[in-house]
Amino acid sequence: MESQTLAETRPWLKHYPPGVPHDVNPDVYTSLTQLIDEGFQKYSSAPAYACMGKQITFAELDEQSKQFASFLQNDLKLQQGDRIAIQMPNLLQYPIAMFGALRAGLAVVNTNPLYTPREMQHQFKDSGAKAIVILANFACNLEKIIAQTDIKHIVVTNIGDRLGFPKKLLVNAVVKYVKKLVPPYNLPGAIDFNDALSRGSRQPLRPVSIKSTELAFVQYTGGTTGVSKGAALTHRNIISNVICQDEWMKPANVPVGEGIIVAALPLYHVYALVVNALASLKSGSMNLLITNPRDLNAFIDDLKKYQITAFTGLNTLYNGLLNHPRIGEVDFSRLRVTSAGGMALQTAVAERWQKLTGNKPAEGYGLSETSPVLCANPVIPELNRVGTIGIPWPGTLMKCMTDEGTEAALGEPGEIWAKGPQVFGGYYNRPDESAKVLEDGWFKTGDVGVMDAEGYFKIVDRKKDMILVSGFNVYPNEIEEVVSQCPGVLEVACIGVPDAKSGETVKVFVVKKDENLTEAQITAYCRENLTGYKVPKLIEFRTELPKSNVGKILRKPLRDEEMAKAKK
Repeated sequence: MESQTLAETRPWLKHYPPGVPHDVNPDVYTSLTQLIDEGFQKYSSAPAYACMGKQITFAELDEQSKQFASFLQNDLKLQQGDRIAIQMPNLLQYPIAMFGALRAGLAVVNTNPLYTPREMQHQFKDSGAKAIVILANFACNLEKIIAQTDIKHIVVTNIGDRLGFPKKLLVNAVVKYVKKLVPPYNLPGAIDFNDALSRGSRQPLRPVSIKSTELAFVQYTGGTTGVSKGAALTHRNIISNVICQDEWMKPANVPVGEGIIVAALPLYHVYALVVNALASLKSGSMNLLITNPRDLNAFIDDLKKYQITAFTGLNTLYNGLLNHPRIGEVDFSRLRVTSAGGMALQTAVAERWQKLTGNKPAEGYGLSETSPVLCANPVIPELNRVGTIGIPWPGTLMKCMTDEGTEAALGEPGEIWAKGPQVFGGYYNRPDESAKVLEDGWFKTGDVGVMDAEGYFKIVDRKKDMILVSGFNVYPNEIEEVVSQCPGVLEVACIGVPDAKSGETVKVFVVKKDENLTEAQITAYCRENLTGYKVPKLIEFRTELPKSNVGKILRKPLRDEEMAKAKK
């Protein structure tokens, strides 16, 4: 009877690769600090991170993060549970600061370094952060708003600080004086990152006793509506996802301690934070940190130095690499896992990547509120269904719910709800916002999806991005998927714009791969592949599309432009 119930409630379990457990126990670790200590000791001699030609081992990361933790405890007098912000791109300083903060019992507020002063002020004030580790390039923005925050302690680092002598001096000089990327700033009392480590080395780290229910990260997200909110993620939330990630990757058969995983997404992004930085504590893999993934030439130079085994990224990143003339120089012979998330993986991109590398991308899905992964395609090719976001991870339940509050039938669109040990308990200090998205332990994602009879899920779109054409629902993801396969198209974004006759009509913004591409060709292709009301009525060519700092194409700025035009 129980197996019958499982088959009904979790039909996806029959597609789990052999050896992958149906459930995981996040309580095998009392906190992330126990997981950190285990990983550092188990893989002490193995390389943990590489960045800009410099490698550090797990033992070195162990020592340096202890020094930083001691500095936070003894010099800054920060107490267990205090929040500390980290604001920098992928540099060796990031894992040192993050692991140090966790080992000191602090909660980490991961912050996008490209935030405006207004966005920084909201996040720092909302989280109550008492300290910050910030790259000097962005310190001038902190100066503008620090008086309106609770931040009392500032640690400033420069790009080359952990690259060793003489490279440190050379890189820092070029960044500051040649490229002029460090605007002047005045932050009295700010402490140099290397000085902080030196000061921390003079006193021992005091071990802290942390409960799994305590706060580990405040991860900011726009959520489904409104102002940016901090997803309060506990040690237990994160541990559950780290264990799931480790189990999910085992069928790829990468020898423990020998993996090299590309970390092109920033570590302050919840996806890279868990799948790259924290999951490597279980696998002993080395993270190849890419500081600026938009510099594809330098990116490819880095890829050529290593025989990578895993690659985490998103559609625009893979698309950019595939269209770079030098991508054929990279040796992908050891690549075992290509993980895609953050936005829809387009079929054309997946097929080209598989042809180039021999590795089939496995798309997954998650949110900041779910620590982050909810589901993913298995890494075994025959179970990996391109075009879907895969099946729920161990211990995770998912379902699609209609607007009427009933569970959607198989194949019928509905809002994805999720439940599991990785699902957060609410937004930081926002019980009102938490109540809107949580119901009996279920998290309402705001994404519309469908589930098939096998338990595979597919994202249709964000609820708020849906276009209503004469009463018919049109989902931008579907339109973008079709247009992206039209010969001559490099990138595409789809939005709805007001229309007097139909309420809304479909508009696409296209970046050309072939300069000879015309509107008529796109329209003809869409008419062959889409029903009439879905065919874009408006097509605009652009040289580039608005993107987030991680490369996700943003529809909102395009919608805002159209709204501004309509008001004129």
